[in-house]
Amino acid sequence: MSDSAWRPGLSRRNFLSAVGVAGGMGTLFATMGALGLAPAAQAIPPYRSPRRSDFTLSGRGAAKVVILGGGTAGLASAYELGKAGYDCTVLEARDLVGGRNFTARGGTVQTDVRGDRQTASFSDGVYMNTGPGRIPQWMVTLDYCRELDVPIEVFTNTNANAFLYNEAAGMREPVRYRTAKADVYGYVSELLAKATDRHALDKELTKTDKERLLAFLQDWGEIGAKKADWRYTGTPRRGYSVDPGAGEQAGTPLGPVPSLARTFADGVGQYFSFEFDYDQAMLMFQPVGGMDRIPMALAREIGENRIRLRSVVTRITDGPAGVAVTYLDANGAQRQVTADFCIATLPPHILARIPHNLGADVQNALRAWPVETAAKIGLEYRSRWWETDYRIYGGITETDLDIGPIWYPSQGFHGERGLLLNYLSDDSARKYGDLAHGKRVRRAVAQGVKVHGESHRAELTNSFSVAWHHIPHIEGAWAIPPTGTPAYRLLGKPAGRLYFAGDWLSHMSGWQAGAFESARLVVGKLHERVLSR
Repeated sequence: MSDSAWRPGLSRRNFLSAVGVAGGMGTLFATMGALGLAPAAQAIPPYRSPRRSDFTLSGRGAAKVVILGGGTAGLASAYELGKAGYDCTVLEARDLVGGRNFTARGGTVQTDVRGDRQTASFSDGVYMNTGPGRIPQWMVTLDYCRELDVPIEVFTNTNANAFLYNEAAGMREPVRYRTAKADVYGYVSELLAKATDRHALDKELTKTDKERLLAFLQDWGEIGAKKADWRYTGTPRRGYSVDPGAGEQAGTPLGPVPSLARTFADGVGQYFSFEFDYDQAMLMFQPVGGMDRIPMALAREIGENRIRLRSVVTRITDGPAGVAVTYLDANGAQRQVTADFCIATLPPHILARIPHNLGADVQNALRAWPVETAAKIGLEYRSRWWETDYRIYGGITETDLDIGPIWYPSQGFHGERGLLLNYLSDDSARKYGDLAHGKRVRRAVAQGVKVHGESHRAELTNSFSVAWHHIPHIEGAWAIPPTGTPAYRLLGKPAGRLYFAGDWLSHMSGWQAGAFESARLVVGKLHERVLSR
């Protein structure tokens, strides 16, 4: 800020305007916070990537950094540090970058820890996101898509035409999401309206409050008025057996309406809260052509010469002058890379197996992360019968079957072929994952027939599956952070010259955004340390 920015008599508003012009929004919010004019949380400046020019005033030079893991956190670390000229080397044990961001296409080959080998035979244009599959619009992942020129498209997370099916509740056939929602909202509105009208809420509500609530419930649940005892009797919101059309075709609303007891016994209402979750609310997005477009773009910017694939780390040695990392290269030969600093982004349970000299506290902390289990089964069909037969274009059918939810593709509409995806977790993921691929598919298809009928079996042409607890060098879906514990706080700090990063060191475990945010945090700390040397 220039010397003339502040002068006697300058108003507070003009002073803050001058601060904003001179120092940007981060400085402005920090100043407002100091004056008590902004919440403390707003005083945190936005992330700023390291720059080569940062070294001009400090007289320092960029350092050499070895990064363990070529997943999102590792690639993001190398990409951000590269902006300032850091000499980064990424060691990745698998034969491709991305980690759990792994997209299968025709020709993709995968061999699991048991030696079971699959080769995907998907048709051109058909792909399967075996790991992350959707991006909320508030997450930093979309910022990287913009920065890296990765085109995006809408991922349909909820669809009124998709189904809900709870076999254990006695449902004989699936029900449309819109139908279940209309019935649940209708009966909830009826019950609450009756309770309000019968003075059950007089202690909580004024007369005006009750009038407003009843007006809301009539609209929200489309229930009858007081003279009809606020009854829910069904509504066109449930859908139509014959859709409205031209001439005399007014449409035939669905019926009959299930009873209140049956509606709640079916348990369909338990799925509605999903769309209210902050990290699941529409709109959501996906990269055009597959989620792995993100790590591919990062790798392209980093440079292939800086990424060493099929390099399995066997030892980490921290020292006063630098870090030495021993690894086996693609030919099985032992090699070593030394650097000023190291960023370890491997899953904590994998890191815990690698010999190191970081101490018992670090080793015990690495063992404190529980690991979630997940699996995905992709089924390619020779026609997109869910569009033609059921008018379902994208979205998710929720079930209580052991195949979990069924995802419909959010791209390729009206194309010749398409892929349905089963997303399994916890015990179901382990149960299916421990089967050979063919048995996984046969079992999953048999379950899907309960929802879609024989098309789910007869139209099947190709398949591929991933059980993450059997994928080499990953062996799990995501690690659950023990936030607030000494272990979490310990690994959030450098161990000598080694830093830890990954979605497992964030409050967004399982999301790429968690990996990006963690990488940014570590890059900022490391860069500050280098500048202050």
